[in-house]
Amino acid sequence: MNVLEKVRSVAKDLRANKGNAAENWALASRLLSRLTNDNTRLQQVIQSRDLNGLDALMGTIEGRVAEAAAAPLPEFPASDLDAAMRAFHKRIKVSRLADESRLGGRYTSGGRHSNIDAIQPPDGFPEAIWQALVRAGKLKDTGGGFYSEA
Repeated sequence: MNVLEKVRSVAKDLRANKGNAAENWALASRLLSRLTNDNTRLQQVIQSRDLNGLDALMGTIEGRVAEAAAAPLPEFPASDLDAAMRAFHKRIKVSRLADESRLGGRYTSGGRHSNIDAIQPPDGFPEAIWQALVRAGKLKDTGGGFYSEA
């Protein structure tokens, strides 16, 4: 579930009066602060607990995401796309291994499986190459600069 989907889920819970309203508004505030730079509008919506304002703010954010997705991307050679995918796979593999090998309270690792499903892509490539891989269906944009395998 990406950040936008989670905020929509929280808004749905707020409309249905499910769960603790204060905790849901706090969660919505934390999630939306990652997605928008308009902190004054965000704080107004959160402090007044305005569900319609929350929907309007989400619509604005989703509109920006849709505009960014519709913008034309430069064409990249297949070798650059392959190199970016190899770097991404290495980075996610190392992240998962590091998460799985954490030591617990005992002397050995717990043998747990990693819950990491999305990472920030490696720095050696421009942002546009990651968006091109998303459009090609090889990666999935999970929001907040994180990507997962499609």
